Amino acid sequence: MEQPFLPILLGSDMNAYGMARAFYEAYGLKPLILGRSHLTATQDSRILHFKEIANLNQQDVFVPALEKIAKQYSDKKLLLLACGDDYAKLIIKNKQELEKYFTVPYIDESLMDQILLKENFYKMCEKYNFKYPGTTTVTAENYEEFTPPFEYPIILKASNSVAYWACSFPGKKKVFVAHDEAEKTAILKAIYASSYQDTMIVQEFIPGDDSYMRVLNAYVGKDGKVKLMCLGNPILEEHSPDGIGSYAAIITTHDEKLMDKVRHFLEDIGYTGFANFDMKYDARDGEYKLFEINLRNGRSSYFVTAAGYNLMKYVADDHMLNIKQELTYANNKHLWMIIPKGVLFKYASNEKMKIEAKSLIRQGKWTNSLFYKEDMNLKRWVKITLNNLNYYRKYKKYFNKKGLEE
Repeated sequence: MEQPFLPILLGSDMNAYGMARAFYEAYGLKPLILGRSHLTATQDSRILHFKEIANLNQQDVFVPALEKIAKQYSDKKLLLLACGDDYAKLIIKNKQELEKYFTVPYIDESLMDQILLKENFYKMCEKYNFKYPGTTTVTAENYEEFTPPFEYPIILKASNSVAYWACSFPGKKKVFVAHDEAEKTAILKAIYASSYQDTMIVQEFIPGDDSYMRVLNAYVGKDGKVKLMCLGNPILEEHSPDGIGSYAAIITTHDEKLMDKVRHFLEDIGYTGFANFDMKYDARDGEYKLFEINLRNGRSSYFVTAAGYNLMKYVADDHMLNIKQELTYANNKHLWMIIPKGVLFKYASNEKMKIEAKSLIRQGKWTNSLFYKEDMNLKRWVKITLNNLNYYRKYKKYFNKKGLEE
């Protein structure tokens, strides 16, 4: 079958596989995935094509490499999508150049700067009446005499995530929790002894286990109107140092008031394309506290497709096939996970959600995005099964009941 268009996905992780699977389920087409290395999620798959490009996330490699790909497929309509933050940023920075060859459903750089820098983002929150955790910043110059303006425990995370990914130091984590002064100083010392010299964000810790988190994926059409919103309630996050903050199991949920508020925000600022919000429910005041907005679909966003709202169909129908779309607030209950059931039921602490998860499993309303029966061969099955079983070891090693990452 002749493919009417070709999705080009940047990144080779679990998100890339979920996106490829969604395209394959919607149109029977196989996206081209470009990545710096070939990760387990996308290996030995027959629903996608993979091409390795060294240093693809570096500005001087990025545009020439994509121009070369575009010329190779000059007979096709090309849809360019990012699976991670660094690629989303690069696409937006080079949007004018890339639009000569690709359909690029992303915002412009000026809007990105308002949203991406956490300090600017919180100003936007004020304007649109979104609550966010007590937040301040610390720098390489002042960290030694810094005292946080709120109680311990506190959260520490990099303001510049791209620069942070590039640095290395012993004990590095995506997000740190400091329980006292001594721990805070030790963490900052380790970070600033590395190549990372940018601002660090310091936030108050909002009480509650992983199930207090919410993740919202939205798609805003080329006409500037929101077309789809889907809210997920994580039951469990990953707890390994490089996985902290990534969701491992999610049940779809619904909150019309929240969705209305986010929709107004996105349409008012002139947003287009995918957006992904992380927030946490604060039982102390009954409000959702917004952590950040990602300028792409979330790493776990296959949960939206699994619930019956194919996320990739939204962007392709809109941009490639010019199909008109109405607004949808997702409302189907579904359980999405990337961990074995045994891990989920052992480590999740929200009993009510565990009962709901068991019920959804019994009804067959659950999905692991990597185990796709249309795309199974012995080699792939062995790799992803081993990868899956590895979660037992990871949780045993890193999980800590207090809901804080040590």
